[in-house]
Amino acid sequence: MSVWTIVVAGGGGTRFGGAKQFASLAGASVLDRSVATALRCTDHVVVALPVELIDGAKPWKPPAASVVTVAGGATRSESVRAGLAAVGDDAEIVVVHDAARPLASPLLYAAVIDAVRSGADAAVPGLAVSDTVKRVEHDVVVATVPRDGLVTVQTPQAFRAAVLRSAHDSDGDETDDAALVEQAGGKVVVVAGETRNLKITVPGDLEMAAMLLEAP
Repeated sequence: MSVWTIVVAGGGGTRFGGAKQFASLAGASVLDRSVATALRCTDHVVVALPVELIDGAKPWKPPAASVVTVAGGATRSESVRAGLAAVGDDAEIVVVHDAARPLASPLLYAAVIDAVRSGADAAVPGLAVSDTVKRVEHDVVVATVPRDGLVTVQTPQAFRAAVLRSAHDSDGDETDDAALVEQAGGKVVVVAGETRNLKITVPGDLEMAAMLLEAP
């Protein structure tokens, strides 16, 4: 039984101003850095790419023979389902990781995988919310939300392969795969996330990631 990773890299990067997964970060692309860590931590990697990079004249070249590329979909969930279709039947655990988080560490991969092996249906990295959270409607505060028990969630997220496949059978569309498993009644646990595991969303995030890579 093996562990596979699906790296989701099919987005257009609207807020970034372009395909952020191909932006250069300290001498390598954001995507290449995310794929390299996935290769180090799991047995096989599937990368869901924008369709034009599958059929186009200049496709992205996988760094290893164990990396499979598929055309992503119009939404994140569709891209994950495209990746799942390429995951082998021998998969025991499937990890889903956003290419836009290039600084996720091998220790974080190990933590979510170990949590699933210990009995969870899914495991996600989370960070406790430290700021005050307010609910706003039309620029007016309507409530202050108690932050006890709230976490912000990152990737990589690990899943029992059968559980993830079953959750996606509904063709649901969520911002992360754990939400689909939750809706199906699965047990999702939280492991400690990493503050340096930031998501590249705007150009300033790329600059911050470069600074973190340079830090001792």
